[in-house]
This record gives sequence, structure tokens and C-alpha cells, in this order.
Amino acid sequence: MSGIFLDRLKYSELKPLYKSGDASDLANYRPVSLLTSFSKIIEKFIHQKFYHFFKKQIILVKEQHGFRKKMSIETAAFSFFNNILNFLDSRKTVGGLFLDLQKAFDCVDHDLLLAKLNFYAITGKSNKLMESYIKDRFQRVVLKDKFNNKLTSEWKRVNYGVPQGSVLGPLLFSIYINDLPRTINKYTESVLYADDTGIIIANTNVHEYKHNIKLAMHEINNWFANNLLIVKYNKTYFLQSYAYWTVHHLHI
Repeated sequence: MSGIFLDRLKYSELKPLYKSGDASDLANYRPVSLLTSFSKIIEKFIHQKFYHFFKKQIILVKEQHGFRKKMSIETAAFSFFNNILNFLDSRKTVGGLFLDLQKAFDCVDHDLLLAKLNFYAITGKSNKLMESYIKDRFQRVVLKDKFNNKLTSEWKRVNYGVPQGSVLGPLLFSIYINDLPRTINKYTESVLYADDTGIIIANTNVHEYKHNIKLAMHEINNWFANNLLIVKYNKTYFLQSYAYWTVHHLHI
């Protein structure tokens, strides 16, 4: 009611979880925040209120399948392939752009996030509460040596990002990236699952198709630059399918 998230609940320990690849490369670890139980209880209450509001007002875009009830990686895959098949049935040339972001949750700009929440009518004390929640957080890294002894770094202030492993973090990130599909949907279809983004470009005219690919890349680059998110271009791919009649006659 006061719009204040208690400072004592804003301390988290980071546990690096190994994903894959070179174990000596820090980029191959996911930093999961270990939060206090009291923090998660309060976050669940806030999440319930916010998610109900976003759902009632139809604020979250249909293209986002992550962190939502009755939506999953399966619904994202179905939507993506269904769009492709519909375009192929219409004899359109179809291209798919698959984007991978670098440490997306850790790069969220706090002031931009608060501005977007304000735009979606999270104002007054609700916005003040979110500011209190995401700002002035502290974290330290926790590791164990070969003798199973606990090793910790110094406490450091967090200037960017939303905590991974928190209850509110995924919802706040969904709001942060919520306007991306609306930026590029003039000539594309998109499917999002959290920070994984798939873009479909389709057109019966080859010249317009190539032009739309360039426009989409330009708009995407501008959006990510303006929102301080970084695309990993070495893990970004573009694939192209042929028109349905071509595929059919080739018996593929």
C-alpha cells in the first residue's frame, strides 16, 4: 500500500548454472537469483494482481508464448509452423529469421521498463512499487570449491536487469519486450517465447520479399538498440522456404 518493497528483501545470491559449451566460458552459464522466501511471497501477490490486469486489458501481445497460462513452447511452435504453411499454401516465398539475445534479462534498463509500465497504466503507487522493487538491488555470486566450501563475492549494486529465478522477473521482461511485434508486424509475422524471437517474412513478389527482409532487419536493429538489448549475430539464423508449388513438384 505504501509503494515500497523492503530493502532487506532486495538481496540475492547468484548461482551460475552451466548450460552447454566450453565450461571455462562465463557466457555459457545462466545466473539464477536465489531470493528470500518472504520476497517470493510478496512477488506472487503482485504478480497475481498485475497479470490479471494485463490479461483483462489485453495488453500482452498474442505473439508472446512465454510465461503465460495455457501457452508454452508447444503453442509457439504450432503458431510458427502454422503461419509458414499458410504462406506456402498461398504460393508465397517464405523466410524465417531466428534471433538470439545476449543476457536479455540482465540487460533490461530500469528507467525504460518503468516508462513502459506507466504507458500500460501501471501508474501512481503501483509504478512506485515497481521502481522500489527493481532499483537498489544487491547481489553476490556464490560458488563451491572442490572441498564443497561456500565461496562468495562482495555485495554489488545491480544497475540493470530483472532477477532470473524471481516470480516477477519473467512478467516484467514480457512487458519490456511487448512492443517488439507491433514494431515489425507491418510486413512480418512474429512468434516470441520469452527472449527467443522468430520472424516470418513472406511475399508472392520476390523483389518485395527481399525489400521486406531489409526493412525488417532495419526495424529490428533499431528496436533492440533503442531498448539496450544485444543480438548475438553469431547465433542468429535466416532460413528460406520455397513456394508450395515448387516444394510439391519436387516431392519434398
